[in-house]
Amino acid sequence: MELNIGIETRDEFLAWELAKSARKLVEQVMLVKEGEEVVIVGDTSSDRRVIEEVAKAAYAAGATPTVIWYETRPSAVIEPPKVLAGAIKNADVWIEFSYAYLLHTVAWREALEAGCRYICLTGMDVLMMVNTIGKVNYPVMQELGEKIRQLVEKADEVIIQSPAGTNLKAYNRGRKVRQSGKLADTPGEAIMLGGQVSWCPIEETINGKLVFDGALWPPAEIGLLRSPVELTLENGVVTKVEGGAEAKVFERWLASYNDPTMYHLAHYSIGFNPGVTRPTGRIVEDERVFGCIEMGLGSQGPQIKGKTWKSAAHTDGIVLNTTIILDGEVIEKEGKYIHPELVKLCQKLGVSGY
Repeated sequence: MELNIGIETRDEFLAWELAKSARKLVEQVMLVKEGEEVVIVGDTSSDRRVIEEVAKAAYAAGATPTVIWYETRPSAVIEPPKVLAGAIKNADVWIEFSYAYLLHTVAWREALEAGCRYICLTGMDVLMMVNTIGKVNYPVMQELGEKIRQLVEKADEVIIQSPAGTNLKAYNRGRKVRQSGKLADTPGEAIMLGGQVSWCPIEETINGKLVFDGALWPPAEIGLLRSPVELTLENGVVTKVEGGAEAKVFERWLASYNDPTMYHLAHYSIGFNPGVTRPTGRIVEDERVFGCIEMGLGSQGPQIKGKTWKSAAHTDGIVLNTTIILDGEVIEKEGKYIHPELVKLCQKLGVSGY
C-alpha cells in the first residue's frame, strides 16, 4: 500500500504528544477501568511506538495490558492465530492496530459476542494518532457526528454526488444510523476511530454511479488512488468496474474470491475528523477525511443494522468532495457542510474554512 507520507522512525518524534494521545484513547475513548483486561494487537507492519505507548497508558489506568504480535497476513479479514483468538475472546477491551485487520472475521465476531469492547485502528502510526485523537476536541466532534446521524436517520431519500462522477440514489426506509466513532461504553460493541457516521440504506434501493477518487484498500496493491475507479450499482450490487490500471487491479481482486457477495455494497460512512485533511493511504484515516464519504463492499457487520452477511473479504473506498442531499435538502456541497446547525458545530470544532 502506497502512503502519501512516510512514517517517522525516530523514537523522540512527537513522543510527548503521542503519550498524551495514547492516554486519551485509553481513558476517554475506550473508557478503560481499573482491573480490566486490555488486549492490544499488532502485526509486523504496525507502528511499535504506538502500541507500546498505549500499553503504558492502559497500565497507568490500572488495567492489565497484554500485547500480541503476529506476522502480517497477505490481506485483511483473515482468521488470526488460535492463541490470539482465545485472548480477544477473554478481553474486556481489544485495541487493534494490525495492518491486515481482523474486523469481520469469525474470531472478531466471537470476541464481540463474549462482551469485548473493540476498536479498529488499523495502520495507525504516531502522526495519525496525534492528529486524529490527540489534537481533536473529541466531545465536540461527537456532537457534530450526532447531528449528522440525526439528519441522515430522519431522511428517506439519500443522494450522494461528487465532482468525479458519483451519483447514487438510495432510500433509508427507517434504517438506523450509528455514529461508529462513538465511545466504547457498551460491552460487545465494535467502535471505530472518531469522525464517522455509518449506515446502509435499503440495499436493493441503491442505484447509480460510485466513483472512488481518494483511496481504495484492500487490495494491497492500491491504497492511494492515482486515477478514479468507477462502479455501476444496480439494486445494491456492483455490475461494472471501469477506469484505468487500478480499476483493473480492483476488478481482478473482487473476482478472485469467487464470492458474489463481494460485489454487494455494505455501508455508507460519512467522514468528518478535522485531523484528516487529505488521503494518506492508511484506510482508517482516509475514511475520515473531513467532508468525504466512504463506501464498503463485501462483509456487512451486524453493527450496520442492515441485512448482515459474511463475505470472503471487505474493502473500503473514498469519495472526495462529497455532496449529500437528504429528502431534497443539501446538507453538504462538494466537501463543505452548509446545513446551519452543522456549520455552527464545525466552527465550534475549529475546522478551517468555517
